Amino acid sequence: MFDTPAGRFRAVAIAEAASWLGLLVGMFFKYVTETGELGVKIFGPIHGAIFIAYVVVTAFSARQLGWNRRAVVWAFVCGVPPLATLIFERWALRTGKLDPVAVRRRSLVTLS
Repeated sequence: MFDTPAGRFRAVAIAEAASWLGLLVGMFFKYVTETGELGVKIFGPIHGAIFIAYVVVTAFSARQLGWNRRAVVWAFVCGVPPLATLIFERWALRTGKLDPVAVRRRSLVTLS
């Protein structure tokens, strides 16, 4: 899964969404039930590190997979709201942005 740009992007996008979910649960316990902040202390740094990894992997994947500027901007924007990286990942998969064959086809068309 990690051997291709698309696989790396998908893995980090899913991890980013999962870390958001953990952070949201931690925030619920901290602010709604007021039973403690352990969840935020644990998932805050995890989410921060995975978010940085998402930004870096998105930049490299976009370049390697030949994404247009609009797709790159949306990928970065979707890193901010909770779970939006899953939506972007599904869209990118459906539209061929994560398909290595489609990437090769687009490169051949631009070379012709």
